[in-house]
Amino acid sequence: MRPVRPTDVHKTDRLAELVCSNSFRGDKLDNAVGLLKEEMRRLDSLVMQAAEVARVPAGAALAVDRDLFARSVTQKIHEHPLITLSREEITSIPASTPQDPVIIATGPLTSPGLSASIVRLVGGEHLYFYDAISPIVLAETIDMNVVFRASRWNRSSSIVHRPSSIVSPDAGKTCGADDGEGDYLNCPMTAEQYRVFYAALTSAESATVHDFDKEKFFEGCLPIEVMAHRGEDTLRFGPMKPVGLTDPKTGRQPYAAVQLRQDNLAGDHYSLVGFQTQLKWGEQARVLRMIPGLEQAEFVRFGMVHRNTYINGPNVLRETWQTRANSSLFFAGQISGVEGYVESAASGLMAGRNAAAMALGEDLRVPPRTTAIGALAFYVSHANPENYQPTNITFGIMQPPPAHVRDKQKRKLAISERALMDLEAWKAAPAGSGTAYEAADPSVRPA
Repeated sequence: MRPVRPTDVHKTDRLAELVCSNSFRGDKLDNAVGLLKEEMRRLDSLVMQAAEVARVPAGAALAVDRDLFARSVTQKIHEHPLITLSREEITSIPASTPQDPVIIATGPLTSPGLSASIVRLVGGEHLYFYDAISPIVLAETIDMNVVFRASRWNRSSSIVHRPSSIVSPDAGKTCGADDGEGDYLNCPMTAEQYRVFYAALTSAESATVHDFDKEKFFEGCLPIEVMAHRGEDTLRFGPMKPVGLTDPKTGRQPYAAVQLRQDNLAGDHYSLVGFQTQLKWGEQARVLRMIPGLEQAEFVRFGMVHRNTYINGPNVLRETWQTRANSSLFFAGQISGVEGYVESAASGLMAGRNAAAMALGEDLRVPPRTTAIGALAFYVSHANPENYQPTNITFGIMQPPPAHVRDKQKRKLAISERALMDLEAWKAAPAGSGTAYEAADPSVRPA
């Protein structure tokens, strides 16, 4: 609907604008979200293609230049001969038929009119939680005499080729990203500096949460001040953990550390990793400038909080991302009851494939539960609906590997190896060969 109707957090009219983190999280096969991304690549995901184009250094994670990422997705959609992009607000669920299916993928900031229409469809109030955004600082205002460049455990990313048709000639200048020293800037803290910072953070004033009747944060994306109130050492075992980092100035691990991740290809913007916050902007500036190296920081964007809207997937959805009440209506993205950019895109990928299959009169198919994308579909449609919360992909919701694989790291890799083999077999299987979707017993709930 943008720019006809704006939202509280979007800044542009581009598709796939990232308003929270610029990170798609881990990108290795010993990580469940890394496996999910690889499965999506093998299914020709547009989101993964755009992410590779816009990739910035982020250690073992996949992070993107958010402007270039959105520009790439928007360009692909605009140029596709079979897509018509309409810029308007949809206030009610459109009619759908098997020949003309509909996918609702309105995201966490669904407008009130459409939200009311969805509530009427699902038969009850939406579930919801609050999401918070991390601040971004101007690189030239970071004190490089204080911070040091390093990736945790020295795990650095590689530089990838990006098509010149999308990237500007000087876009590859990534602030020393290819110097082999690490992909993050680290602000080290002594014990005394940490205690002073902690006291200031826990006493700072938060912004008022407008129009929200109850604060309910997603556990995987808590504001930094909410985490801090759980105990003085909580941050040191969370976003400020120093393990795997050595300050070259002292030769020792700092007492605590704040990591800054490159936010764009030019390398002139850095985001504070794990520092999503709802503090008032003046308080953010005061408290965050107590971090060593950020005393003179200029904030390109302050952190903020917004409401995420989502449905109770187990009550509403089938594994195919169809609704139980109307087989020609699909949900996808974060509103479907998943959490995270990658999981949202994965649900859209499968909803899109199945909606297309329906329109073509073909079987609707879901990858097996041994794959990350299949396990996610099963979880969202079969988890316990009571007190349901959106979930990231984890190895815990996938079928375990053979019991004889005892080593934890080898077990993860074994799960990923099996998943990719099963995905390839699923892709190669002809329609109607037994891999088509069959309604699972609704009483079966993942642990």
